[in-house]
Amino acid sequence: MSNLTVVSAPGKVLLTGGYLILDRKYDGIVVGTSARFYTVIFSGKNGKMCVYSPQFVDGEWEYRVSWKSLKDVGIYSCELESTNPERHNSFVEITIKYSLSIISRRKNDQQFKEIVAKGLDIYIVGDNDFYSQREQLRKKNLPLTFSSLKSLEPFCKVHCTLKKVNKTGLGSSAALITSLVSALFVHFEIISNKITETTNNDRKLIHNIAQFCHCLAQGKVGSGFDVSAAIWGSHIYKRFSPNILKDVMDQTVDISILNNIIDPTSSIWDNQVTSFSLPLGFKLLLADIDAGSHTPSMVGKVLKWRKENADQANTIWDTLASHNTTISNNLRELTKNHEQDEELYLNAIKICESVKASEWALAAERNPNNNNIALFSATFNTFQKIRELLREMSELSQVPIEPPKQTKLLDACNEIPGIIMAGVPGAGGYDAIFCIGLGNTFSSQIEKLWDSWEEMSVGPLLSRESSKGYMIEQINNIPGLSGCLNL
Repeated sequence: MSNLTVVSAPGKVLLTGGYLILDRKYDGIVVGTSARFYTVIFSGKNGKMCVYSPQFVDGEWEYRVSWKSLKDVGIYSCELESTNPERHNSFVEITIKYSLSIISRRKNDQQFKEIVAKGLDIYIVGDNDFYSQREQLRKKNLPLTFSSLKSLEPFCKVHCTLKKVNKTGLGSSAALITSLVSALFVHFEIISNKITETTNNDRKLIHNIAQFCHCLAQGKVGSGFDVSAAIWGSHIYKRFSPNILKDVMDQTVDISILNNIIDPTSSIWDNQVTSFSLPLGFKLLLADIDAGSHTPSMVGKVLKWRKENADQANTIWDTLASHNTTISNNLRELTKNHEQDEELYLNAIKICESVKASEWALAAERNPNNNNIALFSATFNTFQKIRELLREMSELSQVPIEPPKQTKLLDACNEIPGIIMAGVPGAGGYDAIFCIGLGNTFSSQIEKLWDSWEEMSVGPLLSRESSKGYMIEQINNIPGLSGCLNL
């Protein structure tokens, strides 16, 4: 395992800003997850690029690498030829091809050719939460609970091909691409292999390349919040202008143009990343609902409705944006309050974790000197207004953003003491929910509720919030990683 490189990148949950973040006018709160994708790279022996995803059936892809010399002296375009033409992985192929082409412009020519000539062995795996584990638990006759999920081995096999896997909506493709891009740039020593030495420009470089690769692989320029979460972890996100990538969104990309576009010192990138994490004592719980939605078609229908009903839609979106801003301002103020008076803040948590959120306003009146309780109450009420507007948008656009079955489940979650927010993440639909609660007592009650819910199958995930973006790792510090890769 010579020149071993391990880089991980987190998944995402969009708490506020669903649909709105497609427009640069608006922002949203995105949190990173503790579930991460890992890319492990070490020098090969046969001169080929060998990619392994051991969690999948037929999870192997092998490529011969060739180089097309461009008009600029010492500039090359990477070409990948699959040794098995019937087996393709466009996300991996696009990412390796363009990452190596850009690396070739930043690496000593001889050193670069020596590394490529040996080939690379690349392993890519994702934490169990990225994929539905329902079938695994059925085979083991285990209930769909937190404790059952914890009993599964890390990076367990999904017993199907990549195309047939059921995902949980945590942004697996963005986390995969970000971990692969950053691992390649660390392996070729374009950026430091010490996370403490990673500069902001390093992160911007990886961000720009990962956004390009992800958009090209998907065939469209999306909002980019999932890649942004994989780079920076939790933050308040405002998207980049889509026209930044318009000249490189086809398979005949001019590497010179691409190299200028992804330059981290370029002023064309106008995405905004504002520091954010959930306040102390806030705990995120996620669930996978066994009734999936097709996000791209939902987004298309909502945008069509907005275009055809501009005044009506923009009024709703502006009101939603105002409420979203209130949520982010409240949460950031609570973080400051904790820093300034920890005892007062923790006392507010203690009072509210044992009371339903609908009763926090009364608790605030009884404790006028503790404004944290009033902030908890205001945050809950504002998020309820956000849900009302999303339901209104559902009805007007005929898109199930918060469908009635989800409304019933979320309302039941809000009846549990300590829950401050319960909603559908991102574009909404039937496939997931999130709950955020105060303190530690609500978790077991939420699990009981989800386990006993009969209208839909509610499967908990183990992920929690993680404010960390991509990270350079030590393989022995990641439980189960070496064993999964048979290293």
